[in-house]
Amino acid sequence: MFRQRQSRRPHARHDALGQLVAAVVVVVRPILKRRADLRGPMGLRHLKTRAPRPLSEAILFTTFPEVGTPEDGAAFNRVKAQARLTRYGTDCYAYGLIAAGQIDLVIEAGLLAYDVQGPMAVIQAAGGIVTDWHGNPCPMGGHVLAAANRDIHAQALAILNA
Repeated sequence: MFRQRQSRRPHARHDALGQLVAAVVVVVRPILKRRADLRGPMGLRHLKTRAPRPLSEAILFTTFPEVGTPEDGAAFNRVKAQARLTRYGTDCYAYGLIAAGQIDLVIEAGLLAYDVQGPMAVIQAAGGIVTDWHGNPCPMGGHVLAAANRDIHAQALAILNA
């Protein structure tokens, strides 16, 4: 008879309870000023955003090329013109890439509270910053600028509001 190999590592829960526990861990860790960790196929890894760099070396993500209103799109395009690389269509995956230190910026418009609150907590715990396009807190969504660090955030913010 075939026997499945027993793993010594705990398995992730894929039911509603597992999702609830994951959400509580993500939200509570930044409040407690603890770091964000990722456990995956490569083991346990501390999440850390990218170090400061010029906008000309930045990787920028957004969900759609048509960001918000025509005015929003013009502001986004000013940042895009100065970034090294721009990618589309990743939804909340891009926020995870910021927290993992893989990209520098996510710029979005028209988000709701549930779109931003979870990713915001993870990015902040990893050392990043998430605000609206004027530098204010954005827990209810709207226009969102997520950045790997304060330097790249300030560069993008200045261009969005130029």
